[in-house]
Amino acid sequence: MKTLKTVSLIILSLSLIYLGGCQSSSASKQASSGSRTLAFQKSPLPGGGLAFPHNERIHLSTDQKWIAEEGHLSDLIRLQWTAERAKPAISWADEKGIDKTAIVSHDKANDPEQQDHKHISIETTMSPEGEYKDQLFTRFEIPYDTDVSEIRTHSSNFNVMDGILRVAGEGNRDLQFAKTGENNATTPLWSLRADSSELTGDNAGGNFHVVRYSDEGEALASAIFVNRNDGRVGIGTNEPQSQLDVNGDSLAIRESKTPASSKAPGNKGDIAWDENYIYVCVDKDTWKRTELSSW
Repeated sequence: MKTLKTVSLIILSLSLIYLGGCQSSSASKQASSGSRTLAFQKSPLPGGGLAFPHNERIHLSTDQKWIAEEGHLSDLIRLQWTAERAKPAISWADEKGIDKTAIVSHDKANDPEQQDHKHISIETTMSPEGEYKDQLFTRFEIPYDTDVSEIRTHSSNFNVMDGILRVAGEGNRDLQFAKTGENNATTPLWSLRADSSELTGDNAGGNFHVVRYSDEGEALASAIFVNRNDGRVGIGTNEPQSQLDVNGDSLAIRESKTPASSKAPGNKGDIAWDENYIYVCVDKDTWKRTELSSW
């Protein structure tokens, strides 16, 4: 990304504050720090600008609060765009001077035909062997000028290593699966939900749902419901009356099975069927059966 003139001037000002003063000459701008005299040089990177002396550092500190009425005096670095499609950025380049990562905030897209971006983004380069070699690409973006910020990732996988991915709150807590449309609009298809039912003690409230949605994104029903209090599971019902309550007129076990004998391996509660019998395991390795007949 090209270094903006505004950003260069801001960095220069901060550098001079750190160094404690400056001197000018036709060849360079110089600043004095202690007993050393340090010279600014022209940046060799694309776009030019000023280069701070190699291996030197800027130390910024403040005792001011972040107060809007006072002009946010504690914002020690402020990058401003002065044209609607300008994009002030902080970028990191490799040893060859090629930008590899950047943090960018801007209002308008480069292409006037695109909708306004209005976001801050973290960008990294695409694959060096791919179609968009060395191009910076938005991986993570946080929009502004909105009460609820739709944070997005692009061409990115999200991994939690030895930690917790948590959705917390007092309302419905959803992990949603959706389809995308124009201008990054989304339409939900499924949600995993801990609902907003009141937490009344005795493990009650905050029940679990698998919610399905219509093509228009309207919630249809909970395909699966689990009561947190007693663990009862409802299929097609949010009020299961037994450990598994199916709100339907059939239950299918697709594969047949014939126990070898009444002492065949099995666990209490196992059910099996074949063309002639229904088998129920009533105790460990203990089966009983009932004959099937046509009518």
